[in-house]
Amino acid sequence: MTTFVDRVELHVAAGNGGHGCASVHREKFKPLGGPDGGNGGRGGDVTLVVDQSVTTLLEYHHSPHRKATNGQPGAGDNRSGKDGQDLVLTVPDGTVVLDKKGNVLADLVGQGTTFVAGQGGRGGLGNAALASARRKAPGFALLGEPGEARDIVLELKTVADVALVGYPSAGKSSLISVLSAAKPKIADYPFTTLVPNLGVVTAGSTVYTIADVPGLIPGASQGRGLGLEFLRHVERCSVLVHVLDTATLESERDPVTDLDVIEEELKQYGGLEDRPRIVVLNKIDIPDGQDLADMIRPDLEERGYQVFEVSAVARTGLKELSFALAGIVAEARAAKPKEEATRIVIRPKAVDDAGFTVTYDEHEEVYRVRGEKPERWVRQTDFNNDEAVGYLADRLNRLGVEDALMKAGARAGDGVAIGSEDNAVVFDWEPTMMAGAEMLGRRGEDHRLEAPRPAAQRRRDREAERFDPQREYDEFDPF
Repeated sequence: MTTFVDRVELHVAAGNGGHGCASVHREKFKPLGGPDGGNGGRGGDVTLVVDQSVTTLLEYHHSPHRKATNGQPGAGDNRSGKDGQDLVLTVPDGTVVLDKKGNVLADLVGQGTTFVAGQGGRGGLGNAALASARRKAPGFALLGEPGEARDIVLELKTVADVALVGYPSAGKSSLISVLSAAKPKIADYPFTTLVPNLGVVTAGSTVYTIADVPGLIPGASQGRGLGLEFLRHVERCSVLVHVLDTATLESERDPVTDLDVIEEELKQYGGLEDRPRIVVLNKIDIPDGQDLADMIRPDLEERGYQVFEVSAVARTGLKELSFALAGIVAEARAAKPKEEATRIVIRPKAVDDAGFTVTYDEHEEVYRVRGEKPERWVRQTDFNNDEAVGYLADRLNRLGVEDALMKAGARAGDGVAIGSEDNAVVFDWEPTMMAGAEMLGRRGEDHRLEAPRPAAQRRRDREAERFDPQREYDEFDPF
């Protein structure tokens, strides 16, 4: 059974906003009570929060689909809908959030660090909020926006000060068990350790964490063994410790060659060239191990390595190693820049920024409008209500979409699409559409929408010609 997971694909969906309510106040002796529809509630967000008591992503491996609750719709008597409840997902310290393409969205380090993975949809306005001096009794309300839904990848990179690297069965698990209170599985066969082990070491006044990274063999950086899965766990460390087996039973291996192979894999992985290295010659309690350590130590010191001879079984040389690591960790911590309090940066938009763009799509023969406001207004419009559609036209006119279409060369009857290619609303543009409550008829109607739609008819004719079965038969009839 899987007990440790450090990479998962998570499907998150924020809550949808509640719809606004279109209602008219009704009370005895008050036939014209006015609009009293309430606003819809906001959809819940999906938020990732660092919790240091969580050490694995196992929970999301078993249930990768997570959704926040929706906002409630508004009601009459000016009652607003209830906001959706935010969904808080706890993740381990050191979790990196990526999109499907591998781009880093957030690096979550430190207790309480948060990241909004999915933004909840806005609630729609009720007709009470839409009432104005020109439109005193709106017969419509705005729809709630859908919540943000996307797929993200969570990768765990262990937050440790010291990383133990080396061949399988080199004694890394034994070393971490005697240096700290960690109790990893220890056995005399390769790949005993299948997950990174983390321990806390106290050396004098310095307290640091030490991690055992399993599975490094030749070709690990290209995916052989378990190394590629766990090499990411050494990225945050301050010092790398090469644990070399001086009592290996394999005749074709020796400690110096093992060191060169692991260094090559670290080089191929990249990003670790600036980390200080320490070499630990383990298993010197065995006579042959001590003899081999005496032979190769001068060669390693000539390369510039600081070498320690230890025995995890006999517990010799551990104190010197522990304090040496503590000194390197303390220097690395002192060299780090001091963390400053997060400053709130306000970046107001330019005054002349229209907030939308107008381009001509030659393939679809429409003018395409893209922008946050126009697309949001389209999502919030109930197209089954003519008055709501007329209100959308008034808002687009005030935003300046009509002027931009004229500058782009659009003429009356041309098709206009608002939104992306796969999810756009297409309508025929009429430049004479002006705001004015005097043009409205009964509640829920808009006479401006009764005009003919030549662009829509042209699109229908073009689609009919494209898929006319008789035309295809005539073209391919051999007789």
